[in-house]
Amino acid sequence: MANTNNGVAPVDEMLPAGKLFLYGLQHVLAMYAGAVAVPLIIAGAAKLTPAETAFLINADLFTCGLATLLQTLGIWKIGIKIPVIQGVTFAAVTPMVIMAQSGGMPLIFGSVIVAGLFTFLAAPFFSKLIRFFPPIVTGTIITIIGVSLLPVGINWAGGGLGNKNFGSMTFIFISAIVLLSILLINKLFKGFVSHIAVLLGLIVGLIVAIPFGLVSFSEVANAPWFGITIPFHFGFPVFDLGAIISMVLVMLVVMVESTGDFLAIGEIVGKKIGQDELTAGLRADGLATALGGILNAFPYTAFAQNVGLVGLTGVKSRFVVATSGVILVVLGLFPKMATIIASLPNAVLGGAGIAMFGIVAASGIKALAKVDFENNPNNMFIVAISVGIGLIPVLVPNFFQNFPAWSQTIMHSGITLGSLTAIILNAFFNGSKGAGDLEELKANAGIRE
Repeated sequence: MANTNNGVAPVDEMLPAGKLFLYGLQHVLAMYAGAVAVPLIIAGAAKLTPAETAFLINADLFTCGLATLLQTLGIWKIGIKIPVIQGVTFAAVTPMVIMAQSGGMPLIFGSVIVAGLFTFLAAPFFSKLIRFFPPIVTGTIITIIGVSLLPVGINWAGGGLGNKNFGSMTFIFISAIVLLSILLINKLFKGFVSHIAVLLGLIVGLIVAIPFGLVSFSEVANAPWFGITIPFHFGFPVFDLGAIISMVLVMLVVMVESTGDFLAIGEIVGKKIGQDELTAGLRADGLATALGGILNAFPYTAFAQNVGLVGLTGVKSRFVVATSGVILVVLGLFPKMATIIASLPNAVLGGAGIAMFGIVAASGIKALAKVDFENNPNNMFIVAISVGIGLIPVLVPNFFQNFPAWSQTIMHSGITLGSLTAIILNAFFNGSKGAGDLEELKANAGIRE
């Protein structure tokens, strides 16, 4: 791993407080819309009151912060200690909606607690699969993550799905201004200013959006100043075997996706993710998920959209994202502040999203540069088929609608489908060691850089 001038690895570098705050805020702005989307969906399915919905969002933000601190700072052998921000997984939305409609919030939280404990205990065994993730697999997965996220950024740029004026020239213009601002800042400035290009681009977009009437702070006045998350606010959790099994299946999917995200960030920051690191990261996912069930929140995983921000800014310090965790905890305790950030229009997020998610895909392509395609043409098939299958749920969401209900969690996740395909095809063509990687070929030939 590359070292900084003072001998500290970039991922462990402690930055000045001002930079930590601005870089950390940038991460929060990038993930905020995704962080509050799931509680809004579940609140609607459970027919919660506006006050209960606000409580659910605050509980989610508070637990997001705790989960992020757990991953970035680590406790004992829990936490992967890289710049990874935690958020609610969308893989759990469908089963949680069903639970909310049939048994209410206590049924959700009971299954979440048990699934979190399962993940924590299963982490050491699942991490043994790390040998099935050579560069051909990790590069493919990272590429799929980026390409799968691009539609999210594009939908934001159009004003957000469900917007009656979706695709209006106003939304696209504002998104283009944000994207252009980010590019110009990176082109014209170096150092600190270029590192906060996304934050500055969002601010420019916000200013441009105000005259168009897209920014409203009316909800800020109605939001309370302070709110505390009370465990089991919606009642004591209900432990139902069917609900628990469905949530455990969700967490198996989450472990696959988290592994891909961890490897992607490790690739960007120059930190090797081995079996011990993966175990620590998955344990943190499990503990945060169990904690989520206690604190009226949901299953947690690494937020892929922030992977691109690490690559785009080049800021690799895990303490930056730890600061994001602190900011999220504060937002969960002070609803009025959270409402201010929620006022950021989707169109503004769209320009930044396209840049960040594109960077994730580009990082995957960079990782694939380590793979030997010339002497091992089968590697081309591994990438091609995995990307193709991974994009099926993204491009045609109802393609697998006639498959059994129990398989829908997997079939609706392009990242999981693509990851499993890459792992299986690599094992079929190359064995578990991923023969054909350039580094391995050079080592065998005695070649040194």
